[in-house]
Amino acid sequence: MRVLLIKTSSMGDVIHTLPALTDALAAIPDLQVDWVVEEGFADLARRHPAVQQVFPCALRRWRKHPIRARRSGEWSGFKAAVQATTYDAVIDAQGLIKSAFVTRLGKGPKFGLDKASAREGLSARFLDHPLAVPRGQHAIDRVRQLFALALKYPLPESAPDYGLPRSHVPSPLSQPARLVFCHGTTWPTKHYPEAFWRSLVEQACGEGHTVYLPWGNEPERERARRLAKGLEGAQVLPQMGLDELTDKLLEWDAFIAVDTGLAHLAAAAGLPGVALYGPTDPRLTGVLGARAHSLAADFPCAPCVQEKCTYRGELGKGVEPPCFSTLKPKQVWSELRRLTA
Repeated sequence: MRVLLIKTSSMGDVIHTLPALTDALAAIPDLQVDWVVEEGFADLARRHPAVQQVFPCALRRWRKHPIRARRSGEWSGFKAAVQATTYDAVIDAQGLIKSAFVTRLGKGPKFGLDKASAREGLSARFLDHPLAVPRGQHAIDRVRQLFALALKYPLPESAPDYGLPRSHVPSPLSQPARLVFCHGTTWPTKHYPEAFWRSLVEQACGEGHTVYLPWGNEPERERARRLAKGLEGAQVLPQMGLDELTDKLLEWDAFIAVDTGLAHLAAAAGLPGVALYGPTDPRLTGVLGARAHSLAADFPCAPCVQEKCTYRGELGKGVEPPCFSTLKPKQVWSELRRLTA
């Protein structure tokens, strides 16, 4: 069976799709999936054993510069590649207008979320077979259900399997371990307080562990340097591509992260670890892994799902954002020790 998958971005969304591919491959042994994905995540998509071809796209860039995209031949080349095969199923796993536009290019019956299930209900009008997948569930569960309905196999009850082979067995924290602390994220409200991060780095290094600090831009690199300053066991990583960083995650022993794509990647790579959630809801987008756990702030307005904090009460005074005052470093470290035992 040949399937064309449309799931372009973001990193977390791409990772949330991997368990559905594992389910489908187990149910349909001859399955071959071609995946349309943003160019930055192409290497990650290629890692799954069900994936035959990856069609990298640059929808954001092409929409900004449509004339340039046409003149360069990028768009025509992409379109020709997508339309070179007639598929048994074309699955829009994104549920957006932009993904529906790409879905229409594919040759074959088109499946996806119906108007009540999709993030942008209008996208369902471009489908041959809109499917109902209830909202209010974790993103991974929703994609797994969508695939099972589209490809007509029983939905497995097993835990998510991301299909990323791991040979290294993570070390417990009772012995020197290699940890990664993913401190960078997007919204200001999703950032764990820097003083709390420093406390965790000191705790880890004090117990003989090595802490690696990745970064993706200049502010993150400067924060990583501050967190590592004066600590022999803390290392600021060089700038890495996603493929190289994934290889490292498959070799390391545990993680602590905020709500970021790297948290999901660490969980998918089989790392035990803790992801910290303040304004966002882990019930919908928390990390899911064999030994990965989401810790949610216990605060009156959490999860607020706001990029800017509007809380003006006295709770958590002196901590920014105040919701993280309920997730102190001691609690986070204790949970990490439990998960790695």
